[in-house]
Amino acid sequence: MNEKSSRLSGYYKKSWQERLSTLIEWTDLSSSASDTLSGVAGLSVEDAANMIENAIGIFSLPLGIATNFRINDRDYLIPMVIEEPSVVAAVSNAARLFREGGGFITSSDDPVMIGQIQVLDIENLDTAEQQVLANKQMLLAKADEVGGSILKYGGGSRDIEVFQYPNTSVGNMLIVHLLIDTRDAMGANIINTAVEHIAPDIEALTSGRVNLRILSNLTDRRKAHAEGMIPASELARGEMTGEEVVQAIVEAAVFAEVDPYRAATHNKGIMNGIDAVILATGNDWRAVEAGAHAYAARDGRYTSMTKWWQDEDGNLRGRIDVPLAVGIVGGATRVHPVAQLALRILDISSAQQLSEIVAAVGLAQNLAAIRALATDGIQAGHMRMHARQLAVAAGAASQDVGRIAQQMIANQRIRLEYAKELVQKLNSDGTISHDS
Repeated sequence: MNEKSSRLSGYYKKSWQERLSTLIEWTDLSSSASDTLSGVAGLSVEDAANMIENAIGIFSLPLGIATNFRINDRDYLIPMVIEEPSVVAAVSNAARLFREGGGFITSSDDPVMIGQIQVLDIENLDTAEQQVLANKQMLLAKADEVGGSILKYGGGSRDIEVFQYPNTSVGNMLIVHLLIDTRDAMGANIINTAVEHIAPDIEALTSGRVNLRILSNLTDRRKAHAEGMIPASELARGEMTGEEVVQAIVEAAVFAEVDPYRAATHNKGIMNGIDAVILATGNDWRAVEAGAHAYAARDGRYTSMTKWWQDEDGNLRGRIDVPLAVGIVGGATRVHPVAQLALRILDISSAQQLSEIVAAVGLAQNLAAIRALATDGIQAGHMRMHARQLAVAAGAASQDVGRIAQQMIANQRIRLEYAKELVQKLNSDGTISHDS
C-alpha cells in the first residue's frame, strides 16, 4: 500500500460509484466495505440506541476523500465527514501544492492528558502543595491502580503538578494536575476514573475539601505538529505571480496573528479540515475544538493557530502546532462501522500517527483558505460548489444537478429562487435557456 500514490488526478470528476471503487481498490478493503460506505449497511438505529439516550433515528453526513496527501514520505487518502461544500476539494488542492514541496513533515508529543482535582477550604496553600508533592510517587502508584489496559501498552501516570489560586471568590483554591499517558486512547474515561480514585488521598494530604475531579480539554502536553513548503512557482494565480501570492498569503497570516476578529475566522477554516477527520474517525470533535481554541489564547490573547513565512529561497512555508487528543481505540471508533473503515483507509497504527495526519489536514485547509482570500476571494470557488446544493434544495433530479448548477454559475445568479425557476423550466419543457 505504501507504494501507491494519493495523487489521484481527476478523482473529483468521477461518479461517486467510481470514486468508491477506486478507494476500495486503493485500500484493499473488502467488498462489504462498499455497502458500509454507500449507506446500504453501516450504523443501524439499534446501534445508535446503544450509543446515546433517547435515540429515534440516524442523522447522516457526507463522507469524502481528500487526495494528494504525502506525509513523512508516505501517501495517504484522508476520510473527511463534513456538510460544507468546497472543503474537501480545497484541502486536496492544497495537499497537491504541498506535495510539490516534498509533502508534509509531522511529529507529535507523547499522548499525555491532564486530569484536574479542585481542592477548597485550605488554610495554608503552601503547606498543602508541599504535602501533595512530597507524596507524588504514592499518588501516581494509586492512580495506576485503575489504569487498566493502558499500563500493558506502556501508558500510565507520569507526573503530579500543583497550582495555587489564593483568595478567589470562593476562598483559597488548590488545583492538582494528574498527568497520564493514555497511549492510543483519547483518554477521557481513564483520566476521570483516576482523578476520582485519588481524590480521597488528596483530601487527606491537604486537609481540604475536593470538589471537581475531571479531565482538561486543554491538552497542551499532547500536541501535533505539521509543516511544509510550497514552491513560489506553484502559487501563481491569474495575473498574480507566485512571489506576489506568497507575499499576499504572509500578509494575510499576520492579519490573523495580530487581530482576534480575523483569527476567529482564520482558525475556523483550519478546524473545517481538522473536525472533518475527527468526525470521520469517530473522535470527539467538541473536545478537539475546545482544546485548539484555548491553546490559541494561551498567552492571554486569541491568535492564529498557524504561522506562515517566506523562506530564503522565496518559497512559502507554513507550520501548525495544535493540541489533539485523539484515539484509535474505544468510544465511537469501536462501535461505529464507518469510523472503523475510516481508520482502515488511513492504515495507521497509533493515535499519535492519527494526530499528525489531522494536523497536516488543518495546515492544508488553512493554505487553501488564505490563498483563495488573498487572490480570487473566497466566494469564487465556494459559490460554485454552493450552486450544486441550491440545485438539490430546489428539487432538481440527481442527473440534472450539474446542469442546473452550471446555468446558475454562467448567469452569475447563484440563488435558490433562480434554481427553482430553472428546475421548473426543465421539468416543463426539458430545456434551460441561457437568458432565463
